[in-house]
Amino acid sequence: MAHLAPRIAALTVDLTPGQTALKLLPAGTFRARDGRPTECPYWRMDAALAAALVIAAAQRQTRFVIDYEHQTLYSQANGQPAPAAGWFGTLEWREDGLYATDVQWTARAAAMIDTLEYRYLSPVFAYDKAGNVIALLHVALTNNPALDELPELQLAALSRLAGSLFPTPATETSMDITELLAQLRWLLSLPAEADQAAAQAALSALIGQLSDGKGQAAASVDLRQLLASQQTQLAALSANQADPARFVPIDTMRALQQQVATLSAQLQSGTQEQLISAALADGRLLPAQEAWARELAGSNLAALTSYLATAPRIAALSGTQTGGQPPAVTTPTTPDADTLAICQQFGLDPAALKD
Repeated sequence: MAHLAPRIAALTVDLTPGQTALKLLPAGTFRARDGRPTECPYWRMDAALAAALVIAAAQRQTRFVIDYEHQTLYSQANGQPAPAAGWFGTLEWREDGLYATDVQWTARAAAMIDTLEYRYLSPVFAYDKAGNVIALLHVALTNNPALDELPELQLAALSRLAGSLFPTPATETSMDITELLAQLRWLLSLPAEADQAAAQAALSALIGQLSDGKGQAAASVDLRQLLASQQTQLAALSANQADPARFVPIDTMRALQQQVATLSAQLQSGTQEQLISAALADGRLLPAQEAWARELAGSNLAALTSYLATAPRIAALSGTQTGGQPPAVTTPTTPDADTLAICQQFGLDPAALKD
């Protein structure tokens, strides 16, 4: 399957202290300096697309948050708070682009903008396969723009892929998935081009059949045909027509059931991991959704697959200077025990050592 880029992007506004109306997206088509988007010719924003965003903003129960360095995207992974720098609730389409018209800054953010500690505003938006902007997610203060495109906005930036922002640890498996799939094709008499989905479907059907029957695996035997034969033999046995030369020992049947169940569990685990890892990497899942996705995959893999097939891809937007961490706060250092002992011996005040 071809890899699809995450569908989140951001543009960066050159901030001025006291601004309450800010252009978030430009009118027309635009691209990133690094070549993105790759799955469509460009991103697009026009009056028709903006109308949907304006309506969606008006229907929201909460205002859009402006955070620091996109920390809202990182907080689930790094455990750090995501304080607000400002808020807005109203969007408006103008001839040159989409604007937020009622921006309210916190005192802290206003001071940082005034002293040039932060210079840019980076809106995060989702877009479809054609590059049409379909949702405004949130906005961040940032100092790391990566693209110049807008006349009023000095720079615009795309963030790294969502997967690189929140790496998903690789899961070790006892068997290479390619080798496992090859064995399942042989076991289930599937064609050489059968993929994981086909093998999983065949396994699920087989397990259902074997739960009330007997079966054995051999290179020259089709398990589905064998199961039908065993069901016929069971019917004959129930009518006191058992033929010892024709029935399969129960130990053999149980061993096959265990083998099929083990192979099925290994394949499903690999399929779940690939689905979730790919969705985290291309933005269809945010890190905050990972635990939910794994729980759903364990109980209903088909439901998760269906959800991910329609979920919009999100391209997380500018890299951060602080890795998503809030500004460091310097705390006083307490003298250690040796220092306190020396101060006591010479009649010194330990507090004087902090200066």
